Amino acid sequence: PTQKMNVLSGLLQDSLISTGHVECCTIIKRSDGSIVATSIGYEPTGEQVTALQRAFEDSMAARTQGIRFNGSLYKCVRADKTSVYAKKEGSGFVAVQTSSYIVYGSYSSSMFPSVCVEAVEKLGEYFREKKK
Repeated sequence: PTQKMNVLSGLLQDSLISTGHVECCTIIKRSDGSIVATSIGYEPTGEQVTALQRAFEDSMAARTQGIRFNGSLYKCVRADKTSVYAKKEGSGFVAVQTSSYIVYGSYSSSMFPSVCVEAVEKLGEYFREKKK
């Protein structure tokens, strides 16, 4: 499993962090909520994982009530079966769901949300093509 995590951590670094518009990111295994890979220095909490899982499970509630994440309420700007976008002031996050994973990336106020969205969606598409 360690080798797989290293490959996936490298993928996060190369496809998301290297854009300069993804602050931190992770890959979560959908079946059990375990962390498969993260960007360097980022440790998602169980509460964060649960919030992402809930946003996909009940996208209507996410859209109408927002998403409680990192102790703050984020306005949900998109929530459907494959993607969740949320923002708070100048920062926010993007999560995409594939058959096996939830890919999460966040951006800060000094970054372009559109680049973060494009990068996370592209990585999600890569996993879908690989049937992951």
